[in-house]
Amino acid sequence: DLHNPLCGAPRKGEQNHCLVKTLFKLLLLIGLIVYLVFAFTRFTGESYGTKCVGMNIAVTDSARAAFMTSADVEQILRKARYYPIGQKMDAVNSRKIETLLLKNPFIKEATCYKTPDGYINIIIAQRLPLMRVISNNGLNCFVDEHGFMMKPMGYAADLVVVTGAVDPPFIKKSLIPLGIFLRDNEIWDKQIVQINVSEDHRLTLIPRVGDQVIRFGAADSIPQKFNNLRAFYEKVMPKVGWNKYSRISLENTNQIVCTKRTGNKK
Repeated sequence: DLHNPLCGAPRKGEQNHCLVKTLFKLLLLIGLIVYLVFAFTRFTGESYGTKCVGMNIAVTDSARAAFMTSADVEQILRKARYYPIGQKMDAVNSRKIETLLLKNPFIKEATCYKTPDGYINIIIAQRLPLMRVISNNGLNCFVDEHGFMMKPMGYAADLVVVTGAVDPPFIKKSLIPLGIFLRDNEIWDKQIVQINVSEDHRLTLIPRVGDQVIRFGAADSIPQKFNNLRAFYEKVMPKVGWNKYSRISLENTNQIVCTKRTGNKK
């Protein structure tokens, strides 16, 4: 008796059906292999033998910041003499483009890949600065939320500026948590424009609105201190006016201490 292992033990009247089914599966498998070989040959032989006709460059988080644009990416490639348009596709090294772009401190991630129709696609993830640091000891850089430092390189941004006695360890330990809080709270992100650090690492904040300085003290109890300041802005300032006090102290989380402006008798 005919025994087909793919069909199990043969039954009367099912032998021919099993043979047909097995042959169909084999033909389908052969057809798939032929198609894949054809597609691969065409892709490598025709597409990669053609020239690059264009680039598509996408910069993520471009709505939040524009430290890196598609024009910047093109300039980097041109300056390194690795501009792909007009070059043969099989001569364009995607990995080399990624490595080249990652040398720029404002590029956090870079992905480059080719398409069969002769295009190079590049996806850039920016490294978004949290603050600008200009210290007494000559440190001049942007800093992101992970403490990564970037030279200004001519870029401008509406970020809080940190001045005074600033060093990398203090930035990572104390200033980054404060910077993240400001970034994530739109009101304070717009209101606080400068943070000055004293030699003993006490903080003074300079507001955008109001002609007073804010003594913040140590970089601790951040949410509580800003909640106190908000309550003061909402309940006290409308009654006494924005110019009555020259200094507002938040150092004690249980109370706000204000210093009247010189010559202000009210």
